[in-house]
Amino acid sequence: MLRRIFDSAWLYFAAAGLLLAFAVASQFHLQIPSRAKGTVDDIVALSGRDDLNVIFILVDTLRADRLGVYGYERDTSRFMDDLGRHGIVFKHVIAQSSWTKSSMASLWTATNPRKNGILRFNHSLPEDALLPAEVFQQAGFRTAGIWRNGWVAPNFGFGQGFDTYVKPVSSPERRKLQRGNPSARALKGTDLDVMDSAVEFLRNFGNERFFLYLHLMDIHQYVFDDQAPDYGSSYSDAYDKSVNWTDRTIGAFLHEIDDMDLLTKTVVVIGSDHGEAFQEHGHEGHARNLYREVAEVPFIIMLPFVLEEGIVVDSNVPNIDMWPTVLDMVGLLPLEGVDGVSQLPAILAAGGAPSESGTEGLERPIYAELDRRWGNGQSDPNPLVGVTDDQVRVFVPLNDPEKAELYDWATDPTEQNDQAGERADEVASYREMATRYVADDDPPWGVEAGTIEIEEMQLNQLKALGYRIEQ
Repeated sequence: MLRRIFDSAWLYFAAAGLLLAFAVASQFHLQIPSRAKGTVDDIVALSGRDDLNVIFILVDTLRADRLGVYGYERDTSRFMDDLGRHGIVFKHVIAQSSWTKSSMASLWTATNPRKNGILRFNHSLPEDALLPAEVFQQAGFRTAGIWRNGWVAPNFGFGQGFDTYVKPVSSPERRKLQRGNPSARALKGTDLDVMDSAVEFLRNFGNERFFLYLHLMDIHQYVFDDQAPDYGSSYSDAYDKSVNWTDRTIGAFLHEIDDMDLLTKTVVVIGSDHGEAFQEHGHEGHARNLYREVAEVPFIIMLPFVLEEGIVVDSNVPNIDMWPTVLDMVGLLPLEGVDGVSQLPAILAAGGAPSESGTEGLERPIYAELDRRWGNGQSDPNPLVGVTDDQVRVFVPLNDPEKAELYDWATDPTEQNDQAGERADEVASYREMATRYVADDDPPWGVEAGTIEIEEMQLNQLKALGYRIEQ
């Protein structure tokens, strides 16, 4: 029945009216939906509540430094900025890869890429892997995932634990909104299709406890509308327009569910899988390297109440810590044997509350990995490992480790000045760390990632997103 609801054409027109008009026409500052004020003690109390829901909004290809709450000077993200200023913001979050499937596998399983084994286009998570949706499902939550990026399709193992896991049907009217990058039309519809489907899901099941995952793609496709600010005509400007569009779309969605009286019992998590490059290191896009512009992503938590002064966690945090943190916060069972850890003690410490567990061990080296031949099924691997340790970032190409690069964020935050030659001893130490990282390749669920044959239609859809893939 639910699948028929999600697939039926009337949904995308009947539900579209208010949300579409609100998201597209809103020029004014979207205020945070009305909730009572809370304190750090209310965060502690979340784990004891039996009415909490969780919504996870994954904004594909969103760089942290293009949001005002992360210091951007352009007015791209008023709504998400407000959420952060009255919620929880992790200021320095590193994704574990720079393309969606590998990054999402790490995010969902709280394991580094080498451990979960999702390094190439045809790799798939095994059924034995434990994903957060399964934890929610086992705890009695209604679970639903609504996605537009083919890299998280169910045949790659990402549908585990979801009662409903669907790609929404696109509305022909929505396609008229697409501007900017012509390749946007390779992916039909817009993120409003996701949001409308989500609203309909909540109208049907909002009276139950739920976990809802929404995977947005308009920034990846540089989609924006005529109401976006006129920042300019470059790809970078178009990207910022799309951030503005997506921000208003998220704001409209949260106002819709506020009208359902759901926000006072819902934790909303906003994150991303990777960023986007604009020639900072000679490339456009992502999935080519691990530099900061493609690796540093936002992580914002909107609480069921408003913090008068938001909590900021300033330390380096990997994306693999996201679900250990959220599951801990809402009092659900942890993911066992994983690389990620709960940052709840750091949240409480930043909020001024004593933490029984302390923050020892939370700040540790952060790893990322990219097989630079991930799209070629016939070639040998060419892995690049990134190690972030406090203010130092080192990139080790495992096939040629002598070409390692070292950058010091304290003096070179945009990673333009390679200091590997003058800090050889440090580089040698980081090479050893990369070697140990590679050796730690046993998944906690005991079964290695599988390899699947991708059907031609799906393969063409993935290629249409701008990726080179050779099966």
